Amino acid sequence: MDSFSLTMVLSVMVYLGTGWYAGRKVRHLDDYFVAGRNAPTLLILGTLIASFMSTNGFIGEAGMSYQGHGPLIIIMTAVNCMGYVLGALFFGRYLRRSQSLTVPAFFGARFQSQRIQSLAGLSIVVGLSGYLLAVTWGVALVVMQMTELSEPIAIILVWSSYTLFTLYSGSKGVILTDTLMFILFTSVAVVALAFMVSANGGWFASIEALAVFEAKPNIIAWHGVVGPETSWETPGQALLWALILGVAWGVVVAVSPWQSSRYLMARNEHVVIRSACGAAITMLLLYLVTTFFASIVNLSNPDIDPAESVLIWAAMNQIPTMVGALLVCGILAAGLSSASTFLSLVGFSVSNDILKLPKNDKVQLRVTRLTMLAIGLIVITLALALPSNIFWITYFAGPLFASSWGAVAFMSIWSSKITEAGAFWGMATGFIVNVVMNLLSLNDLVDWPVIFDPILVGASASFLAVVTVSRFGQVTAKEANYRKALHEVPNDEYDAGKVRQTLVWPAIMTLVGVATMGMLYFFYAKPYSQAQQTYSGEQVTLASGETLLALSYGLPLIIAGILVWLAVKKFYARPEHSDTHTDRV
Repeated sequence: MDSFSLTMVLSVMVYLGTGWYAGRKVRHLDDYFVAGRNAPTLLILGTLIASFMSTNGFIGEAGMSYQGHGPLIIIMTAVNCMGYVLGALFFGRYLRRSQSLTVPAFFGARFQSQRIQSLAGLSIVVGLSGYLLAVTWGVALVVMQMTELSEPIAIILVWSSYTLFTLYSGSKGVILTDTLMFILFTSVAVVALAFMVSANGGWFASIEALAVFEAKPNIIAWHGVVGPETSWETPGQALLWALILGVAWGVVVAVSPWQSSRYLMARNEHVVIRSACGAAITMLLLYLVTTFFASIVNLSNPDIDPAESVLIWAAMNQIPTMVGALLVCGILAAGLSSASTFLSLVGFSVSNDILKLPKNDKVQLRVTRLTMLAIGLIVITLALALPSNIFWITYFAGPLFASSWGAVAFMSIWSSKITEAGAFWGMATGFIVNVVMNLLSLNDLVDWPVIFDPILVGASASFLAVVTVSRFGQVTAKEANYRKALHEVPNDEYDAGKVRQTLVWPAIMTLVGVATMGMLYFFYAKPYSQAQQTYSGEQVTLASGETLLALSYGLPLIIAGILVWLAVKKFYARPEHSDTHTDRV
């Protein structure tokens, strides 16, 4: 057994051991579903990032960066990281306040409707089962490239790995393993980038070489590689695509079940806000690392096929063996963490939101575990029977929730006019429109232009359905009272010490945003412009697209930092009659 295989086996054993340890502490339904609602900031931050950074981040999007589309990934990330802050401030902390076991259960309680809870649960089963299928294929691909195992054996081993610790430990095990995985892949990615840069003559030499890279012209220009042979013929089309996907994934990280459900486990609302701030910072910086890493690999080998294996190729050929082995384990960890999250959420939704079970912890725990096993068996059967299509399923399943849940989630908190029927048909309309449009595109029946992306059309249709249907109905007293109770801040959230600790995070966000702008200018835009000027002999102005990209990338953190500071000051300023506020809905 070589170093890569041995390291992968040891890492999986650590995750299984962690899951077994956490599973021993599961006593009640709250322990299994929401980790006892006592998770600190680090664990919520860890599970937010780990559940998002699946194999798509380290394989699919890394492959896009290697092909010359890294700047688009960076633009998309700059936009979608705002979703963490907006989601936490205007949805997540209210979700946590509701004390629900699942996000669909929150919708059911908010609108006093079992059919909404069941519909939301069904959308989780469809969307996240598909996402789980894609992640299973992705992690199996990593295992196959590192070993001599066949695809069926790799799929079975991957499935067994994430199923075992998820089935036994539930949310307690998921957030612990997620955090371990988050620490691993984040730290190793930074170290691996340093070695990759060193192998190509240093940072400035690498950037200058990519700036005039003839094999893939414009590989790190602000718009990346564009033209007739790519998906975007002009820089304008490329920018529009990145902005649309950025907004869509911003809504995803704000309200999607595998992100917003993490807040249900938080110790308090301040943990929700702090972890969201930390997630925005981490995502912004981590995507810089993976994007530049994949792009720089071109200087060593511009012909890697498939492009999605770029980081694995680098791990095996360009960096020290131990660092490479740990990098592969980081990629493996990213996939396993997402898979465990998706499997747990699907199991929770079937047992808690779709099935009618007796109010008995032991019975519900048993049924939930059996449900997870049944869903897992269906997923592995599909993984073995169908040809893999990681990229398409990921970009279908993720934004699906932006179309179906986005409008309903925010309006459930902030609109006094949304009715039960409006919420139900809004959620159903967004879901159906998104699925139908994507199926037409997948079967090459329609080639949707960028401005008619299924995500945007689905979200717009959902909002129109909510508004239209709500006009013909009336909000019941129970719905209105539940919403009113959601806006009553629990007394212990006003604690001055908690508020001071929370206010540290927006200050850090603002500082990191400013530092990122400066670093990208001096370490990316300036050497890029100098290389272009030397190569072409033409004067390059400071107002170049690369300079604008560098100076705007940290801007979302600055804006978000100011927003969080003002919001925390407003939301948690103790009122004169704080005794009127409740501790739970």
